[in-house]
Amino acid sequence: MTRPFGTAAELEQRRRRAVDAVNRGEMPSVVARLFGVKPSSLYRWRRMALAGSAALKAKPSGPKFRLADEQLHELEKLLLQGAKAHGWPNELWTTARVAQVIRRHFGVSYHHDHVGRFLRQRLGWTPQKPARRARERDEEGIQRWKRAEFPRIVKETFARGAHLIFLDESGFFLNPSVRRTWSPSGQTPILDAWDRRDRLSAISSLSVSSVSHRLGLQFRLLPHNVRADDVVAYLRELKQCLGTKKLTILWDGSRVHDRAGVVKSYLARYPDMVSERLPAYAPELNPDELVWSWTKYGRLSNLAAMDTDALAEAVIDELLYLHQHKDLLASFIHKTALPLRI
Repeated sequence: MTRPFGTAAELEQRRRRAVDAVNRGEMPSVVARLFGVKPSSLYRWRRMALAGSAALKAKPSGPKFRLADEQLHELEKLLLQGAKAHGWPNELWTTARVAQVIRRHFGVSYHHDHVGRFLRQRLGWTPQKPARRARERDEEGIQRWKRAEFPRIVKETFARGAHLIFLDESGFFLNPSVRRTWSPSGQTPILDAWDRRDRLSAISSLSVSSVSHRLGLQFRLLPHNVRADDVVAYLRELKQCLGTKKLTILWDGSRVHDRAGVVKSYLARYPDMVSERLPAYAPELNPDELVWSWTKYGRLSNLAAMDTDALAEAVIDELLYLHQHKDLLASFIHKTALPLRI
């Protein structure tokens, strides 16, 4: 709570002026009213003044930090071990749990509201939503792919003057993805949305030219789940859009990609179209994933479209915006930390 009358020095000076006024003969009830305090406070200040000049000094308010810097360093190491290491069933740090750890290891009790403040102020911690990661991931294999396989793919692609294509699929629902929004306290915003699973599917690709090193974004919306023949149709359109058959397509191991017979047959007819696999369970390596993340959870969160036509119009507007902003496309590639110079 902020003091209404300023600093501790200003508070002390105010108390002395009030006591001096009473000592000069002013009526205590009048002085109390002028200084905006109760008469009991004024009498207490007079007793403090009689006890000595230091007694009128304002005591600093607010919580005192009772953990030394060395203890804070130790606390951070304890918290970095994770909540499960301290007996909880999940990896969730709440201020109440942190307060228990402090009490258990340092014998100091904090209110959980204060714990949240000093986690921010003294440790630089903030509440964050964890990113999920598949247990099936092969971390060593992913790093090996980044160090050796991807540079090989880029070198071979550029040597034959082809386009490097990052390709992925996604879906958009009439029932919107919900994200926090500002609103007056105690007034929860309401989204009037259809409680239906009507959806649009989409294919998109982020392309890098080996000649000009220019970036591009291509996309296609579908009224149904993406099938293997949709992928073939998209590859046909992609060749026409880019004006070349020389493509290196990077995608995941989805059954509608090069695992599907119709896609395999199509690629076999065009040897200039090379298919390369991304590591399994590593979506963060595909910048086209960030196209969908930016669109769905950034720009179109809380969009309660009336029907799929309105939803399609909104999706197209955002993808066209991305197509025109190459700096955003470049930021998606940089976010993957892949060794690719744009």
